[in-house]
Amino acid sequence: MIHPHTRLATKDLTRIMDLSSHEVMPLIELGRALKADIRPYKNHFAQRSLVMLFEKPSLRTRVSFDIGFARMGGHAVYLDHEKLRIGERETIADYSRNLERWCDCIVARTMSQETITALAANATIPVINALSDIHHPCQALADYMTLVELGFDCRQHQLAWVGDGNNVCHSLMELTATLGASMIVVTPEGFAPSSEIVRDCQARACRSGATLQYTNDINRIHGSFAVYTDTWTSMGQSETAEKAAIFKPYCVTSEIMALAGSSAYFMHCLPAHRGHEVVDAVIDGPHSVVFDQAENRMHIQNALLLNLLTTPTQDSLGKNTTRTSHTTRSQS
Repeated sequence: MIHPHTRLATKDLTRIMDLSSHEVMPLIELGRALKADIRPYKNHFAQRSLVMLFEKPSLRTRVSFDIGFARMGGHAVYLDHEKLRIGERETIADYSRNLERWCDCIVARTMSQETITALAANATIPVINALSDIHHPCQALADYMTLVELGFDCRQHQLAWVGDGNNVCHSLMELTATLGASMIVVTPEGFAPSSEIVRDCQARACRSGATLQYTNDINRIHGSFAVYTDTWTSMGQSETAEKAAIFKPYCVTSEIMALAGSSAYFMHCLPAHRGHEVVDAVIDGPHSVVFDQAENRMHIQNALLLNLLTTPTQDSLGKNTTRTSHTTRSQS
């Protein structure tokens, strides 16, 4: 049986806040259905293409989008922007308007969230944020899909974040607030999440009933369903001895996992700096689900692509009745 899906209300996924509360769980359930059996969708994206614009190195993001789209009959093109940033050779507006004439979707991994915003504002085709300095929505969706697989209950269980209040933390906070779940964010003093993101999450949490707490006290993770950490230094940044010393008490060790509880899972978006933010005994331990998270990137991204690219004239088997190559811009 083919899992039902409908187009999302948003054209793009620039951040988790683009999604409404009633859209997230169906998206996760579709990801789980695709993971179980993708065969009904094997030709869904025949004759369709997506372009991947990457200003940062990637393993999981590039491979999962490329292979995932190919498994549904589509074709992906990779453009390396590590040296020549998007918008340097020509304006982002001109770049977007060229790409929309050839492909059906833009997947962008950028240094700046502003680049994602500009691409989405100027392209008539969907733009998916595959990581920026502020947000990582695809990662957060894969993470919550993994939590759901493990039996996470949004109304009973708590997710604990330990380390830097970075882009992945922001997206997990936004998803927690959207779903009405519970999350505690534990960071060293001076490395808390963005105050603007915190305000956005608090506003949504008021409507969803979510609980988000922020602290410097690692002992507050007691009773958490899972403990999540990430690298202390994002790509493009340099780590100083002073920063490493500040973060050392937040390295996830077996002792810290014991604070959460004997059944707590360990999560990391990878790549991991072993011996820094996490020790081998934890990341290689029986409660580590880091590779489940990595695998689920492909499945949730496929679900996202199905929702963003399925047109009203496309039936549940992915057969096109009519489709234009791009959305015509208004001439008014």
